[in-house]
Amino acid sequence: MTTALLTDHYELTMVRAAMGSGTAFRRSVFELFPRRLPEGRRYGVVAGVGRMLDAIEDFTFDEETVTYLAERSIANDELAAWLRDFRFTGQMWGYPEGEIYFPGSPLLRVEGNFAECCVMETLLLSIYNHDCAMASAASRMTAMAEGRPCIEMGARRAHEWAAVAAARAAYVAGFATTSNLQAGRSWGVPTTGTAAHSFTLLHDSEEGAFQAQINAFGPGTTLLVDTYDLEEAVRTGVRLTEGKLGAIRLDSGEHAIVARQMRDLLDDLGAEDTKIIVTSDLDEYQIAALRGAPVDGYGVGTSVVTGSGHPTCGFVYKLVARADSDAADAELKPVAKKSLNKNTVGGRKFAMRRLDEQGVAKAEIVGIGNPPSGDGNDRQLMVELVRDGQVVGREELSVGRERHERARAELPVAALRVSKGDPAIPTIILEPDGDEAYNPYLHSIAPTNI
Repeated sequence: MTTALLTDHYELTMVRAAMGSGTAFRRSVFELFPRRLPEGRRYGVVAGVGRMLDAIEDFTFDEETVTYLAERSIANDELAAWLRDFRFTGQMWGYPEGEIYFPGSPLLRVEGNFAECCVMETLLLSIYNHDCAMASAASRMTAMAEGRPCIEMGARRAHEWAAVAAARAAYVAGFATTSNLQAGRSWGVPTTGTAAHSFTLLHDSEEGAFQAQINAFGPGTTLLVDTYDLEEAVRTGVRLTEGKLGAIRLDSGEHAIVARQMRDLLDDLGAEDTKIIVTSDLDEYQIAALRGAPVDGYGVGTSVVTGSGHPTCGFVYKLVARADSDAADAELKPVAKKSLNKNTVGGRKFAMRRLDEQGVAKAEIVGIGNPPSGDGNDRQLMVELVRDGQVVGREELSVGRERHERARAELPVAALRVSKGDPAIPTIILEPDGDEAYNPYLHSIAPTNI
C-alpha cells in the first residue's frame, strides 16, 4: 500500500506553489535533527531507519491517490502530472539504526530537489519521532536490567501497528523478545508468550491448568502463579515438573519482597534453576529498584510502547541549504532560521563522536561540509542510506542491536544513571574553518555565524 498520503496537506501546498514560482526543483538539503533531548534525558537512541527505507520505497502516488487529490483541488494539473511519476531520486545519509544521538545530531540528511524532499517530511518525522522515543525508553530499561532479559509485551496498550514498530525499536535497544507475533513475522524479533489468568480460571483447578500447559510445552515453560494462592501455586508447579520448572511469573504484589520469598521457597523445594520473571506496569525506575532482588527477567508493556512512559523526541526537519537555480551544478548556499528558540544552523552537516584515549565518548562533533579524516579518536557517525533514489543502507535488525550495545558502552558512566540529568556529552558545532563554537541548540544565545 502506498505511503504517500501519510503526510500533511501543507507539503503539497508548498510544492504546488513552488512549481508556480519556478523554485520547486532547486537542489536542496534538508536535515532531521533534535534541538534538544527530552527533559532529563542523558542520551537518545536512533531507531526506525529500516522502517523509513521501506516506507520511501512505497512512497508513490497511484492513479486513485492522484484522483483523490485532484478532486479536492489539492493538486492542480501540473502537480498531478508530477505526482503520477513520482519516485524519490535523491540521496540520504544518516545515523544508522541503534546509534546514540544528542542535541543537534543530524540524524538524517536528505538531498534532492525541493519538491521531492518536501513531500516526505511528515512521513520521515512520524517514523523517527515514534521509533526513537520507544528505543530511547527501552535503552534506559535494558541498562537498568544489567544484562537480565527484558520482554516487550505492550501490544494491547497501543495502536496495533504502532505496537509492531515499538517492539522493533525495543529490540534494537536491547530487549530480548516480544510478545507481538507480527513483529516477529515482519522484522524477525524473537517472540515468546506463556499464559494469562484467564487460562487458569478456565480450568477446574490451578493444578489442571498447570498440567495442561506442561503437557503442551514441557517442564521448561513459565507458569503464572499468582491467580490464587502464590505459595501453593509454586509448590504445585515444582511438584508437577519434578523440580525442573523453567520459570514462574509474578504479575502482582510488591515485587522485591515477593521475589525474595519465592526464591527462598524455590530453593527449599530443590528448584534452584527455576527463574523468576516479573511483570505488571514496570518501567526503568522499578527495574532499577529491583536490581538487588532475585529477579531473572522483566516483562515490560505500557511504559515502552506509549507516551505515558516516556517523553517525545521532538525532532524537526528543516531546509539547511539550497541552490539559486535548477542547474545541476548550481552552488548550494546555507540557509537558516533565526526564530527565537527555534533557530537552525545552515549548511550540509557531518557528525563524529569524539572519544578519549580509553574509548569513552567526550563530545558530539557536528560540522559543515565534508568531515576531516585521520583523527583516530573521532568516530564517523553518518552512513549512506540512499543513493540516487536506490536504498543502499538496508541491514539486518541484529546489526543495529549490536551497534547500540557498542555505542552505549562508549558513554561515560553518568549517562546510565536513571535519574534526570543533562546530556551525557556536549555537542560541539564546528565553524567551517574547523574552530569550535557554542552549540546553539543548548545555549540561549544567537546561533554562530556558520
